[in-house]
Order: sequence, then structure tokens, then C-alpha cells
Amino acid sequence: MGVRDYNAAAMSSEGPRSGRCAIVGRPNVGKSTLLNAVLGQKLAIATARPQTTRTCLLGVHIADDPPTQIAFIDTPGLHRPKNALGRALVESAKEGLADTDVILMMIEINRKRRLEELLIGEEGDILAMIKSSGVPTVLGINKIDKLPNRAALFPILEHCEKRFDFAALVPMSASRGQNVKGLVRELRNHLPEGLSLDPDVLTDKPERFFASELIREALMEATRQEIPYSVAVTIDEFIDEPELTRIAATIVVPRESHKGIVIGKGGSMLKHVGSAARAEIEALLQRKVFLKLWVKVVEDWTDSPRRIRDLTGHDGES
Repeated sequence: MGVRDYNAAAMSSEGPRSGRCAIVGRPNVGKSTLLNAVLGQKLAIATARPQTTRTCLLGVHIADDPPTQIAFIDTPGLHRPKNALGRALVESAKEGLADTDVILMMIEINRKRRLEELLIGEEGDILAMIKSSGVPTVLGINKIDKLPNRAALFPILEHCEKRFDFAALVPMSASRGQNVKGLVRELRNHLPEGLSLDPDVLTDKPERFFASELIREALMEATRQEIPYSVAVTIDEFIDEPELTRIAATIVVPRESHKGIVIGKGGSMLKHVGSAARAEIEALLQRKVFLKLWVKVVEDWTDSPRRIRDLTGHDGES
């Protein structure tokens, strides 16, 4: 097993390598932030709220020196679910581990988290799942910028090394880009030789998917309590015209009281969300966007397997 310092060790092979890497971990440990940092652009939505990611998202990293192709699969946070939507997200995350060459398990550390809390509970459940897969696993120890000093890392590394036979431990900060390149180098070492991916493919999701995600991100950033976790967004219209793209979308909430909050007094909240989402969608598409939003109530949809399937594509019966 290797422990990687901030300046990652030289790669064992400079020949071309490519393969799949699943990113797993508890909610809100920085998986989507890391994917964006590796790709050098915003692909996955990322907020400070847990369970932002609801579906496995492919993002392909391509590098020429040395020749490298890594198909990263960002997965929903693994947790002990409390409703049908939670169960569907956990099953989606597990599916992301299929046919992967290396697993990146991410944990977060900070001053408030005690050493004995690492890699137990929900993280212990993840370790058990990883062990049964038999796939080499690198541990990404995220948010090291929250530690008071470099010396505080050593007991953490020692603790993690004893808990599981990781292929490597990589301290990092996804939000600051600290040691992200070192992490990619380490993951590369566990990929098959040769190049097998289409270098022109960044992701497998269509533009309308990212439009719905950016609308949901704007909602999550603007609202509080349970509302961020109980909204879904469907794209009703996505039309490319010569000078702009027209998008019509419906925001789905599970209760009538939520509808009023999302709309806001005089439509103020919906206008704010629409403006924020439109700016992000325009940045993604690199063109002007006309965005129209509606709000609809679908009673208790997060507890209905059929509704979950209709609104998110997940099988909520798992």
C-alpha cells in the first residue's frame, strides 16, 4: 500500500492507460466538486447540502502527458435511506460500481470530526461493499485545508491504513485543487494499459439533463429545510433556435405548502431561481437562453416508487 504526500510520487508507468473509476462516499464529502476539479469545468452540480447528486454522472478526463483516459462515474452519496427516493439513490450508487477498474472512496475531515468516527457507520457499510467488489480502492481524504497543520494528517493516515487495505491514501482538497493531480496520477496506476475511450466524449448525458440539474441546484441554494431534498425538475421543452435556446421546465414539489415557498411572494423566489439557473445554463451552453419555469405539486412523490421512476428515472422499489 502507498501513502501519497502532497507532491505525488512518480508514476510507475508512462505508457498509455485508460479505464473507469467510480467515485463513492457519504453525501456531501466533495465527490462532485472533485469531478469538476479533475475535468477543469463544471459538469456536476455541487452544493453544501447533502444528497445533491441523484444519478450516476459520467465525466471523462483526457490527458496527453502521459496518455491517460479516465471515465469517472460520480455517484449519489451512500447513506442509510429513510424513504423510497433515498433507497433509489443508494441503488444508483451501487450500480455505479459495476465494471469499474478502480474505486475512489472519498471521506472528509475537519477539526470537529473525531478520529474514531472515520470509516465506521455508513462509511463502514461502504467499505464492506467495496471489499465484496474486489476492486482496488484508493482513499481520497478530502478537505485537508480544514486542518490546523500538516502534522494533523499523520494520525488520520495511520488510522485509515489500519481500517482497510487501501491501494493508496491521498490527502487532498477538491475545492482548492490541492493534490488533485496527485490523486489522478495514483488512480492512473490502477488502470489497464492502452487507450479505449473516445477522446471526443466528455459525458453521456444530454444538454437537457444538465439544464434540469442546474435549475435544481439553483433551488437547493435558494431554499431551506426539507425543500431542497424534495424537489424534482422536468424539462418540458428544449428548443434550439438560431440565436438562443428556449427551455420550459416544471419544478415538482410534494406539498402545496412547498409550492408557495418555491414561488415566493409575488413570484420573487421563482424569479430569483430562474435568473440564477439561466446564467449557469448559458455558461454551459455558451449561448443565450430563454427559461420559463412552472411549479407543480405531486403529493408525496418522494415516497412513491412509480413517481420516483417517472420524475428521476430511478427505480424507487429497491
